[in-house]
Amino acid sequence: MQKVLQKNLSSGLQEKNGTVVTEFFLLGFGNLHNVRILLFIIFLIIHVMALSANVFVIVMVVLNPSLHSPMYFLLSQLSLLEILFTSNIVPTMLWLILAGDGKVSVARCILQLYLLGVPTMSQCLLLAAMSFDRYVAICRPLHYAIIMTFTRQLQIVTFCWLVSFTLSFVVYIFLRKLQFCGLNVINHFYCDITPVLELSCSDTSSVKLVTFIESVPVVLTPFMFIIASYISILHTILRIPSSTGRQKAFSTCSSHLTFVCMYYEVLTSIYIFPPSNNSVNANKGLSLLYTLVTPLFNPLIYTLRNRDIRAAITKYLHVLGYFKSPKRELKRLISF
Repeated sequence: MQKVLQKNLSSGLQEKNGTVVTEFFLLGFGNLHNVRILLFIIFLIIHVMALSANVFVIVMVVLNPSLHSPMYFLLSQLSLLEILFTSNIVPTMLWLILAGDGKVSVARCILQLYLLGVPTMSQCLLLAAMSFDRYVAICRPLHYAIIMTFTRQLQIVTFCWLVSFTLSFVVYIFLRKLQFCGLNVINHFYCDITPVLELSCSDTSSVKLVTFIESVPVVLTPFMFIIASYISILHTILRIPSSTGRQKAFSTCSSHLTFVCMYYEVLTSIYIFPPSNNSVNANKGLSLLYTLVTPLFNPLIYTLRNRDIRAAITKYLHVLGYFKSPKRELKRLISF
């Protein structure tokens, strides 16, 4: 691999004299030697589990009438975003594990960045929408059916998708205008915006400015909205006289709060407070957690901690003949 890297570095220095770079060289995880096949199998299993779990959530929400509510409709959209997100990154990562390293065209790399930006922005907006749903359900329960109508749900989801597609496309246009005529080596397992901008020989200030401006409405504002929503929710819950009522109210939003904390912690660790340039492996580890593990945790958190979804699972398993006593199995799942 070192010979290949030296070859690409020397060719990159030659191209700096005037030849435009048309391909990037992804280093992936480097020389894995004897653990290559093992890591490939482990990551492939996690990827398949993540896809299967998110598809399962979508199917359960669509087929089960008891889950036809705003919260689960938004949850199904979140699972769809997870499928799009992990399907964009993980296949390239698995290919790099087997190959050790590989080349990708500049156009394909920028396209991957666009397809990475869409679900990332949509998730931030959708998590804010889910916090609004929990706010209305707990703080204004008598108005819930009037506010969270199916038309309102479609409007919220459409807004999230349109904003993410539009803003990501703006960044995509700016990235397409960049010229790459220096080094073409990316020490990562996918095309992320920071290493790509570092390889450009054009002025990247406009791209950085646009990215920063867009991060305010799609990352910072939703996060602040989520915090404000949960402050109001917590204030309302504390005013409930009975401990049972407080526990029941908090249980309806605990899964969402858990995922929000995990998602934003990883997101900020990668893009807002990234590891230093000397901590390349740490950055890869965080990116691996973000692209492979988080998409699996989302459906697991919601299925294991949500009574309605567990009840729906138990019902279908009973219909299929796996359980003879659905009530007994429901109690066992809830206790788990």
